[in-house]
Amino acid sequence: MTKLYTTGWSDYELIDAGGGKKLERWGDVITIRPELQAYFNSGKSFQEWSKMAHWEFIPKGSTSGIWKKLKEGAPDKWTIEYKKLRFQLQLTKFKHIGLFPEQRENWDFINKRLETNERFLNLFAYTGAASCAAREKGAETLHVDSVKQLIAWARENMELSELENIKWVHEDALKFAQREVKRNNSYKGIVMDPPAWGIGTKKEKWKLEDRLDELIGNAAKLIVSDGFLVLNTYSPKVDSKTIEQLAKRHLNRRKYEVRELWMKTTTGKDLYYGNVLRVL
Repeated sequence: MTKLYTTGWSDYELIDAGGGKKLERWGDVITIRPELQAYFNSGKSFQEWSKMAHWEFIPKGSTSGIWKKLKEGAPDKWTIEYKKLRFQLQLTKFKHIGLFPEQRENWDFINKRLETNERFLNLFAYTGAASCAAREKGAETLHVDSVKQLIAWARENMELSELENIKWVHEDALKFAQREVKRNNSYKGIVMDPPAWGIGTKKEKWKLEDRLDELIGNAAKLIVSDGFLVLNTYSPKVDSKTIEQLAKRHLNRRKYEVRELWMKTTTGKDLYYGNVLRVL
């Protein structure tokens, strides 16, 4: 499996990783967060990490926890930039702070592939980084997520980035895609960043390994002949072989790639971020 390396930028740096954690800089704020894939030894000691960091996330269960302040005056809400885009970050009880920086590689991919007035669909759209990247290119952008609070957060990012007219859709991503197929709609580009598991708008349980076949199948029907698709997967139950099999089944003669997404720390460690399917 070919590795695809993404990199940080002036407002984001993966400083170090190891011992089940990662050390990251977001603008002027440094955080320590849990990371299952960081099963190796860190480049710096945890004592050094604590001296550098402003916040550390302490798990208090399988999915949630609390943030421990390591520096007085550390903000719990702040803004960073990527090129012309601006993102609001804040501490949450789920260790996330509002951005998946490894997706920078896919934001650039969107930027290269989209043109003004082409249609773009962001499924499982979270706080809208990909939506903002598409709208900044002038694309007609639909942003779909099942969580109202995340849509509100994405709207804030749109406004911070001095953009407008993203169409917000509060709905389960797969159900929306299925309806779009029935309506014979199509898109130049689709990005999907589905969670490994979750709860839908009507409390339905979501497991990616159970729905990935439908998800890729419907997305394949929605992209135009020269369109593109980006699928990110983080689930340990979905390996690259499964993605490759589904891609062959649904993408017919389209040119695509399945690659592992990695990022290198400043200290020289390699950190794995999951698999990426891209229709080129």
